[in-house]
Amino acid sequence: MDNSICIYHAFFSKQNALIKAKSNNTYLNYLCSLMSEEKSLNFLEEIIEQHLAEGKYKEIHTRFPPEPNGYLHIGHASSICLNFGLAKKYNGKVNLRFDDTNPVTEDTEYVDSIKYDIKWLSDAIGKTWDNELYASDYFDTLYGYAVRLIEKGFAYVDDSTAEEIAATKGDTVKPGINSPYRDRSVEENLQLFADMKAGKYADGEKVLRAKIDMAHPNLLLRDPIMYRIKHAHHHRTGDKWCLYPMYDFAHGQSDSIENITHSICTLEFIHHRPLYDWFIEKLGIFPSHQYEFARRNLTYTVMSKRKLLQLVNENHVTGWDDPRMPTISGMRRRGYPAQSIVNFCDTIGIAKRENIVDISVLEFHVREQLNKTSNRVMAVLDPVKLVITNYPEGQTEELDAENNPEDPNGGTRKMPFSREVWIEREDFMEEPPKKFFRLGPGLMVRLKGAYIVKCEGFKKDDAGNVTEIHCTYIPESKSGSDTSGIHVKGTIHWVNVATAKTAEVRLYDRLFKVEDPSSEEGDFKDYINENSLDVLPNVYIEPALANVKEGEHFQFLRKGYFCVDKESTPDKLIFNRTVGLKDTWAKEAKKG
Repeated sequence: MDNSICIYHAFFSKQNALIKAKSNNTYLNYLCSLMSEEKSLNFLEEIIEQHLAEGKYKEIHTRFPPEPNGYLHIGHASSICLNFGLAKKYNGKVNLRFDDTNPVTEDTEYVDSIKYDIKWLSDAIGKTWDNELYASDYFDTLYGYAVRLIEKGFAYVDDSTAEEIAATKGDTVKPGINSPYRDRSVEENLQLFADMKAGKYADGEKVLRAKIDMAHPNLLLRDPIMYRIKHAHHHRTGDKWCLYPMYDFAHGQSDSIENITHSICTLEFIHHRPLYDWFIEKLGIFPSHQYEFARRNLTYTVMSKRKLLQLVNENHVTGWDDPRMPTISGMRRRGYPAQSIVNFCDTIGIAKRENIVDISVLEFHVREQLNKTSNRVMAVLDPVKLVITNYPEGQTEELDAENNPEDPNGGTRKMPFSREVWIEREDFMEEPPKKFFRLGPGLMVRLKGAYIVKCEGFKKDDAGNVTEIHCTYIPESKSGSDTSGIHVKGTIHWVNVATAKTAEVRLYDRLFKVEDPSSEEGDFKDYINENSLDVLPNVYIEPALANVKEGEHFQFLRKGYFCVDKESTPDKLIFNRTVGLKDTWAKEAKKG
């Protein structure tokens, strides 16, 4: 296994290097050549196949257990793809179970958002959850398990304060000290625990602890807390309980109740596994087993729920679904297709050591998916008017435009064309350098899907800004029936002035200026990219986009992929930039 892990990390080093080089073809070929090797490195698949071959289980049963105290992010997507993907591959089952054991931080808003996100991703995976469950479903059963442990002498009620318990825990070189309440009788503990459930004590006045070993080398096994008192309203059970199980007690027992065969957690829970096993063994219940895989962090963002909540509460972003956030809802709003996220998670796979994956890997998969599914349209983000002086005034013609060259069934649409069109300001230069294959005095370009035009002059305002570009066109150069015999190297997009619609375009970029803001000195918020959003209020778009719906995505020719935002209305269309046509961040970062 150790050798496999080394190979796996060599794979990631090469992968990220290729992405940073922005060599998409090389990267794609490399992934294809390593596909069989990548599968062989998936230690969980090897374990499951061995268990099924040995007849240890008739079918595998996994679960995804989010705590409803925030929105899911791309790290959770890896876990969703893993648990749902394994269940699909081996014809097993997967549960969606909410670990709702802390009423103070949990809310139905989070439950609803999590279900929506998982359904969105699971449709792309091809496997939905078999059961929707809640740890709170088991509160009575878990309470009964705790009573059983008390009866067996494996748990006791402790009156110590949180500070006193922490002070007696010891450390890695010094053993802990037994609580003065550790040797209470079974009868006294049962009565006190019942009184705790009945609400006779205040928050923090008593806790239930497991009786294991205060000198255990694993500090988590030094009489861990199983239950604490919280007089708080629960989003599902209301005020029925004032006594709530700790995660370490609820987690393994919930797995066991559901007959989970492979309980897959992130690597920080590896030290919790002995406690997970201890509870199951002492209770004599179904022996679920925990397996761990490494978290996948992403460059130029943070993955901590606490830090993401800070960004929301302090208005650094507009909400959990802000398109700059690494949340699944944010990525969906930005326009990331579900399939691209699934492909990304399948590509990076799982490993036993944590690493940080370059966000360019994710963006690569987004581009790959959108390239297949997005209609091509024309939008001018920074417009300047181009007047074709020899085109008949008052005349309009309909030109055929291809919707998607990647889709044989994509069809065509009609594009109005007349004497005046909008083009990008950057497509004209007064004094163009050599190899500038766009417009300048005396230069010719093709207007995409239309005619070849030649710049004859331009107008400027008092401030020196170009306000109009004057061109002539070659009538016989019409795209699709060009008989002019003239060849030009440049093609630019345009939008007809008379029929153009206006829209707001939001250009999103990376939320942080450094690759790993959590590892930098000082407050992680000091590294927020102040240029992560640029709003263009008056962009000209072709009339075919007048009736778009939320979530539809398009490729704005030469500009990138864009998605209709949820705030868009028929009177005010809003498009979010999902991703550019190629990765320009690394190049710009080097300049800085």
